[in-house]
Amino acid sequence: MSDSTDAPLSGSEAVDRAAERAKSTAHRNIPPLSFEGFPLPEDTANLREGPSLHDGLLALLPLVGVWAGTGQADDHGEQYAFGQQLVVSHDGENYLRFESRLWRLGPDGEAAGPDQREVGFWRISPRDEIEVTLTNSRGLVEILYGEPVNERAWQVTSASTIVTATGPAEHGPGKRLYGLMPNNNLGWVDERAVDGELVPYMSAELTRIAG
Repeated sequence: MSDSTDAPLSGSEAVDRAAERAKSTAHRNIPPLSFEGFPLPEDTANLREGPSLHDGLLALLPLVGVWAGTGQADDHGEQYAFGQQLVVSHDGENYLRFESRLWRLGPDGEAAGPDQREVGFWRISPRDEIEVTLTNSRGLVEILYGEPVNERAWQVTSASTIVTATGPAEHGPGKRLYGLMPNNNLGWVDERAVDGELVPYMSAELTRIAG
């Protein structure tokens, strides 16, 4: 890493920066399930509540929260707008839980029915290698690897993609970039290989609504 903005953050610096970005949403969290007798800590998307974030996740700390917004998809020529809710949470262990729900938007911007869902986990090694496992409701399982671009952005690339018998016939390997924008919204772009070249597949801009 080549400049001062890419220098590793201490735990206190990371928490301070996250707190500044989340002043208006710090009182919100994902609702607990509260099953009686459950022996493990509840997931939390709020760094001020629940178990402490594992020290190994400091480079991913700004992702923790509940995010919502809109985006655009181009799925092999089918273009449509979508809404998204993204929950990035933890339970004190050395991984982040990632859960995304999409819904299609009509011409007037109103919800027009559900789209795909995705669940998985983000991990990061002591050498700053990001490991992501994702399962998609369309019948996809994907493993991605990458690294932080800097303290506000993270890029991962497909290493393995498995499609079920009823999954999409065409879904090439891809690359995703997640990053905090100047307005502190979370932006992301997913590009997929088509005829050997990466082309835009999905992108969105999300506002922090909790955490």
